[in-house]
Amino acid sequence: MAKIALIHTTPVTVQSLQNLIKTQRTDLEIINLVDDSILPELINNNNQLDLVADRVNYYIKVAFSQKADLIMSACSSIGEIFEQAAANYPIPILRIDQAMADQAVKSASKIAVAATLATTLKPSQKLLNKAASKQGKKIELETALFTQAYQKLTAGDRQAHDQILAAGLQKLLKRNDLVVLAQASMARAVNLLPTEVKNKFLTSPESGIDLALSYL
Repeated sequence: MAKIALIHTTPVTVQSLQNLIKTQRTDLEIINLVDDSILPELINNNNQLDLVADRVNYYIKVAFSQKADLIMSACSSIGEIFEQAAANYPIPILRIDQAMADQAVKSASKIAVAATLATTLKPSQKLLNKAASKQGKKIELETALFTQAYQKLTAGDRQAHDQILAAGLQKLLKRNDLVVLAQASMARAVNLLPTEVKNKFLTSPESGIDLALSYL
């Protein structure tokens, strides 16, 4: 049985990603590694990845030692560490937001990047610009930070988190062709958006998991 390892920085993404995988593949073993101390450390240290890189690389090593056939980051804030680690392993080491970024750049030129954590904005911008460079395309980026939504999520009020995001996301779309939701934990909010515009909002879980499963 093939194994996929997911490395999380919050328990919020564990069940939702497991469900996504299981709806498509029942023949996979899922390994979840969670460290919820990483995001607070990044928040308190201006997103200095070098402060958490050794720890994240350790988790990648642990997942590999558990015979994972593919390892994926469930958090955009640490995605760059996975890109750098990929060359050191004989298996795919992926970031969950790569497929979303590629799709966004392919589909639009004026893109909004929405996040609830400041630590995710710069990595997401960098990823989108890198995707644009690879595709030979010029893009315009607008960023929006919804810190109140994150506060609601950490307090356990997912409904308020989703409502705050849904309202803000619709305003962003009025000024842009497409809106990218930078964190996997934000994906639920799309369910509250009008059906006719849902395809204008890209989330990382589905496209990221689809990419991962294509390797297995």
